[in-house]
Order: sequence, then C-alpha cells, then structure tokens
Amino acid sequence: MNDLIARLLAHDRIRAARRHVERADDVTLARQAELSATPAPTGAEGARGARVAELFREIGLSQVGVDQAGNVRGWLGNGHGSAPVVLAAHLDTVFGPEVDVRVRRRGQRLEGPGISDNARGLAAVLAVAEALVATGVTTARPILFAATVGEEGSGDLRGVKYLLNGKREAGNGKPTAFIALDGAGLERVIHRALGSKRYHVTFRGPGGHSWAAFGVANPANAVGRAAALLADLPIATAPRTTCAVVGLGGGTGLNSIPQDAWLDLDLRSEDPRALAQLDVTVRAALERAADDENRSRSTGTPPLRLEVQLVGDRPCGITPRVHPLVQAAIAANRALGRDAELTSASTDANAPIALGIPAIALGAGGKAGDAHLTTEWYENVEGALGIVRALLVTAAMAEVG
Repeated sequence: MNDLIARLLAHDRIRAARRHVERADDVTLARQAELSATPAPTGAEGARGARVAELFREIGLSQVGVDQAGNVRGWLGNGHGSAPVVLAAHLDTVFGPEVDVRVRRRGQRLEGPGISDNARGLAAVLAVAEALVATGVTTARPILFAATVGEEGSGDLRGVKYLLNGKREAGNGKPTAFIALDGAGLERVIHRALGSKRYHVTFRGPGGHSWAAFGVANPANAVGRAAALLADLPIATAPRTTCAVVGLGGGTGLNSIPQDAWLDLDLRSEDPRALAQLDVTVRAALERAADDENRSRSTGTPPLRLEVQLVGDRPCGITPRVHPLVQAAIAANRALGRDAELTSASTDANAPIALGIPAIALGAGGKAGDAHLTTEWYENVEGALGIVRALLVTAAMAEVG
C-alpha cells in the first residue's frame, strides 16, 4: 500500500488535485463557516442539506439528489455501475434550534457551535469532490459523495443506515469502501466501531401528597436506587466498556410524590459480546431497583411499574488493521509525514462496519476543541493536509486510472 500511495502522489492528475486542494484552502474555510452558521439540529437538517446539494451541483457532481431520509448524494462516475467508494460527512449537530450558531473569527481561530463537528467534515467532502472533478481524475470505481442526517445522539445513525440498507437509492452495488470525515485532526484513523445502547428508563407509581400518601412506592426513590446500583456495577476494562447515567428527572412539585421519574442511560463497548453482557447486567439492576422500592411500600398500595425504552442502538465492529482501506490510511499518513493513531469511536462508519462493508472515519485536518459545546473552535493548522489525506485514501480505494 505504501507503493500505491507513492504512485498516487506522483500521478499527474492527483498531483493537480492536491494543488487544487491547497490553493482552495480559503474557499474551503469559507464554506466551513457558511455551513456551520446554517442550523442543522438532528432531525432538522433540511436547510444545511439543501445548501450542500447546491454546492454539489456547482462543483459538477452528477445525479445530485436528496433521498427520503434527507441524505444528500452526488456522484463522480457512473452511479449505477460497479461497487462504489463512499466519502461521507454528517450534516447534523448536537445543538438545538435555540442555539446561536453564528461563526466568529478571532485571529486564526473560527468559533461557533459545530464549526468542527461537523462543518469541517462537510467542507472537506466538498473540497475532495471539487478537486477530483476540476482536475479530471477518473476512477475504475464510482465515488458517492454523501452528506448524511441523524448521526448525532438521538439520530442513531439514521441517515447512513438508510443510505446503506437494501432499498437504498445510492446505486446498485454494495460499497467497496466507506470513508467518513468527522471533525478535525490528522493522526487518528478510526477503524473500530464503538457500539452503544441508549435507554430511556421510566418508573411509574400512584404518586400522591408527600405527607398523606407517604409510604407508596416512590418513582424518584427507584431512580436513586437504580443510579446507585449502576454506579457500583463491575465494568470491564478490556475491552473497555462503560455505563453512564446521562440524565434524570421527574416530579411536579415540592409537596407531591411523583407519578413517574426517569433516567437516561448510555452503554458503550468496542466488543459486541461485552456490550450484550453489560446490557443484561444493567437490565437486572433496573429490575432490582424496582423490586427494592416495591418491597418498601406500604401494604395494599400498588407497585411501581418499570418501562425500558431503547432509544439508540449503534453496532460494534472492526475493519481489520490489515485491510487495504486501513492500510491506505496508514500509508497516506506516513507519506504526508504524520504517524497514524489507530483508534475507536462512534461515527457513521459504525453502520457499514456492521454490514460487512470496510469502513473507517478520519479527521479532516486542522485543530479543534470544545466539541459539543457552544464554545467549539477550529484552527486551520495543516487543514489542507487532512483533506489531501482523504483525497489519497479515496483515490486509492476507487482505483485511479
């Protein structure tokens, strides 16, 4: 693979494409800022998606469209030919519609919610597509450029799951490789899919006056019992596995026993068996919390009911280190003078990995901080180099002519 990347770096059209990326660095930054300033909460990505579709058409991609899920698609090459290579970035951010997403420049730093995650990824997808089209690069395999919906939080990878399912509008062939561009950075090569299960757990009881009805099973007590039991669970460290209470609530007033109380859980692991075992253990802890509270209630009062709702299910998996896709990313890093850090994360790449499609996720260059906070920032330190890496990996998998 080192030889292939070396040949690509010497290829006339790829060299021209690299120069195009480097010359267009300011244009890429302007697009990044523009897209970041276009609100795109999970489930409401339409305005940002429409702008990406416009840019896909301006760049010169073919068969540009928006599918039923809201994903934006554009093709380089015949979209109904052999198995494509997919280069994707997600449209949505973690921020709700009430958040001011305007972008501010402070020296070399761009500041704004979502400026890196994932306005940077979207701008990089556009930069790679434009460079390939502008320099006339041809490939044996078609390339599908995609901007997906529903990657963050409650989106549960909805967009990429739709893109890759059996009824996909993306083309006839199962992708030969999937590359997600997510956020900033140059070293990380994410080839292990960090799986997760997310639950909304509700305890329901009769409720009542905090004095007159005292002794009935209290959903708030059950939430407290559950949180304490979950905090004390033995958690595997190899493979790394986590269980976190990420939200809780309930009640209507200072003098009322609530009729319901809830907590949200986030379970994660790199290993599907460890995640499945944790799932069983957590459910048993929730049942115990309900049972313990019910045993303490006054005789003749109704018991608590426990409701467990699955609100997120992201699969685990791995694209082996020896796979040509991972090797291409490692070789590209080496050729650009940077070490590759093989790691895991939860990204759009989870879905293709679970379907047996080789997939990785890459940062799109530059440096960033305060991800998922309103103070998020991006600095374009070697930003173009991250896009060149994406260009090289995409070209390697698409087999440049």
